[in-house]
Amino acid sequence: MRWQQLPLDHALSCLATVHDVVQRIADGAADAERRAHVAVPDVGPAVVMDQLAVVVFDAVAASPSPGAGDGLQARLSALRRALA
Repeated sequence: MRWQQLPLDHALSCLATVHDVVQRIADGAADAERRAHVAVPDVGPAVVMDQLAVVVFDAVAASPSPGAGDGLQARLSALRRALA
């Protein structure tokens, strides 16, 4: 099921989980680039998937070997299961 298809109450109940994953991925990208961690703003359920797409793109771009040992795929898979 896609995020946009979730009932609003379910999306709202999962928002903290998604935001936590977004923050962890952003922190991992910052670590890979030796930058300071920056808090990702909580912008609500309408935009959180866009944030997720951006931080995943940044994480892949920051990784010297994308997908190798950084746990990104595992985090995204766990998030998908948590949303079901």
